[in-house]
Amino acid sequence: PAEQAAPAAPAEPVAPPAPAAEPAQVAESVDIDDMVAKIGSASVSIGGTAKPAEAEESDAAPAEAPAAAEEATAGEEPKAEAAPAPKEIKVDLEGFEKEKIKQLEMIKSADPREHLNVVFIGHVDAGKSTLCGSILYSLGIVDKRTIEKYEAEAKEKNRESWFLAYIMDTDDSEREKGKTVSINLCDIELENRRVTIIDAPGHKNYVPSMISGASQADAAILVISARKGEFEAGFEGLGQTREHAMLAKTLGVQKLIVVINKMDESTVKWSQDRYEHCCKKLRPFLKACGFKVKKDVTFLPISALGFINVKDKITADVCPWAPQLNEGKSLLELVDSLQMSGRDNTKPLRMTILDRYNERGVVIMGKVEAGVCFVGQKICVCPNLQEVKVESIVVNENEVEGAGTGENVLLRCSGLNENEVSKGHVICSRFSPIAGATEVIAQVVILNLLPHRPLFSAGYNAVFHAHTAEEECTVYEIAAELDKTGKISKKNPAYAKAGATIVCKIRLDRSICLEAYEKTMELGRFTLRDEGTTIAIGRVKKVR
Repeated sequence: PAEQAAPAAPAEPVAPPAPAAEPAQVAESVDIDDMVAKIGSASVSIGGTAKPAEAEESDAAPAEAPAAAEEATAGEEPKAEAAPAPKEIKVDLEGFEKEKIKQLEMIKSADPREHLNVVFIGHVDAGKSTLCGSILYSLGIVDKRTIEKYEAEAKEKNRESWFLAYIMDTDDSEREKGKTVSINLCDIELENRRVTIIDAPGHKNYVPSMISGASQADAAILVISARKGEFEAGFEGLGQTREHAMLAKTLGVQKLIVVINKMDESTVKWSQDRYEHCCKKLRPFLKACGFKVKKDVTFLPISALGFINVKDKITADVCPWAPQLNEGKSLLELVDSLQMSGRDNTKPLRMTILDRYNERGVVIMGKVEAGVCFVGQKICVCPNLQEVKVESIVVNENEVEGAGTGENVLLRCSGLNENEVSKGHVICSRFSPIAGATEVIAQVVILNLLPHRPLFSAGYNAVFHAHTAEEECTVYEIAAELDKTGKISKKNPAYAKAGATIVCKIRLDRSICLEAYEKTMELGRFTLRDEGTTIAIGRVKKVR
């Protein structure tokens, strides 16, 4: 009886009719989690989990269902009725504890060096691809003969300074335009780390690709051009420096290295004043993005094209003031010494899927966000809740027995068709699967709104980006607006403006695998974009 009574009051969040009562609520100290529980009471949480109240009502009164089924055409398949029943998504803690023993065995036998995904971000023409190429050449991954070939090719196009970028930008259209279009990956090995370099596009038109790359990253290198006019173009107005930095933090980047590139350029000439000017402008902005500047952000002057301060330390004869910075460490030495946190190999498996293809079976490409996967393990592809078996695992082109949190992997699975899995799906432990969410209760920070859409209100349509998933969505209710301390300042506001923090309900056009941020951070953060512009960032409080 208690369960049947809960859906009977769906109108609880509606504000009192008298507008004069709203100011009195400003001083009201209401816990956000309590409010989320209250406004989400019309359904049972999917995280552990359950189904919307509407589904419960249909289970309780299915009187007209048989008649409707008879009228359906013979060739038609029923829609979502056959998908996840509550029993199928029940968490089996006992089964998971048994599987955890195997997980810990896999970790002990794995490479002891931590794996790190590092994404290179920044405004177009800041030198991201050139820096990636400089790193690969400095480490000997690319030989001199190949570099000479690229130099000749760049010279033919009257783009002599682009030859290092050709190492990462392999597509003809990318080389012709000098713009990275899609993310490019390469693996390197340092003394204490195995690192995957992710070269992300900097042009505004390719921000979705940048989001795809940043969602896999643990750390980011924000490339800034010190050349006069280029820094200002990237940081001010419509430049991508701001959006990239903000998206990186939203998508889970823990550590940020800001490299001030092109310091050897004729308008800069290793000027300390120019370096400090760029750093001074960036520090307050990065703090506003959520980075702890003193703890998580490092600034470094470099020249990617000149290979200066990339692999080898900069010397005083090149720049007298630079060796005193960061204990004299070069860029790769800083990357090798980064201290990461939050990884947990003992959690249930969560692996976000980036792509898939067919090669003697279905091969899934993705990143292990939590837990461990190993050969012979039975896993669940969500939100379809399809159980499959892991036949082999490849990491950095080497076949391994298991892979832990943070690894980029290729899984060859049996019992799965290529059309049954796609980008945005999530692989889970079969003892703790997650169902697809079509509605989200979230805490959202509104960053920017379009000039012709200055108000964020119920009915606002946007594109919802979470981990590797992307889906159209509609905001259908604003439950509360929060003040700077996180307390509720107004219930059920009619709209919100840029700069506001709100609790709202979002409906997705199709289901996405999500979990509450407090449970799994990687599956609980998202961004909202509208007409190619990032307008808001948020954290999932509850899904249904």
